[in-house]
Amino acid sequence: MTETAAASGDDGAYSGLFGAFPYAFRRSESRVFRAYVVVGGLLAALLGVAFGLAFVVSVAQSTGLATGGTSSFVRAFVLLVGFLVVLPVIAPVLLVARHHRRAGGDARYDRALAAAGVVYLASLYLLLVASMPPEFVLDGEPVTRPEPSGVTAPVVALLYAVPSVASPVVPLAAAALLWGVHRRYR
Repeated sequence: MTETAAASGDDGAYSGLFGAFPYAFRRSESRVFRAYVVVGGLLAALLGVAFGLAFVVSVAQSTGLATGGTSSFVRAFVLLVGFLVVLPVIAPVLLVARHHRRAGGDARYDRALAAAGVVYLASLYLLLVASMPPEFVLDGEPVTRPEPSGVTAPVVALLYAVPSVASPVVPLAAAALLWGVHRRYR
C-alpha cells in the first residue's frame, strides 16, 4: 500500500488511540505482540477504570471542603499518576502501530516492544509489593503484610526491604527500558 493511501484514510490507516489497537494487531506478524495487544489493552482499560474511580472517590471525599489547596492537589495527583502508569502500558501498541504505518512491518521490533511491555507490567506488580507497608488498616482492622514464602521468597523479601518512597523506581526503570528498546530497534 502506498503512503498516500495510508494518509488518505484507506484500509491501511488508523485514527486515534482506539484505532491503533486493532491496526497494530492486524499488521503485526508477531504472535507475542498480538498477545500483548490483547492483554495490554485489557490491563490499560482496567487501570484506566481504577484510576477513574479513584478520581471520583477523591472528588466525592473533598466535596464540602474548601475549594483549592490540598483537595485540588490530590485530585490532580490522582490523574497524573494514572496517566503516568497507563501510558507505558499502551506505548508499545502505539509505537508499533506508528512504525507499521510509516516504515512497514518488522517482527523483531514488535517482539522486542512486547517483551519490554511485559517487563513493565511485571514492574507494576513489583511496585505494589514493594510499596506495601508492614502494617495497615483494612476494613477497620489492623493487618500485617504476609511473610515471604515459597520460591519467590528472596525476591519478595528484597522488595519488602525497599523503602516505600523508593518503590516507584522499579516501574520507572522498566519504562526507561521500554524507551531504550524502542530507540534500539526502530
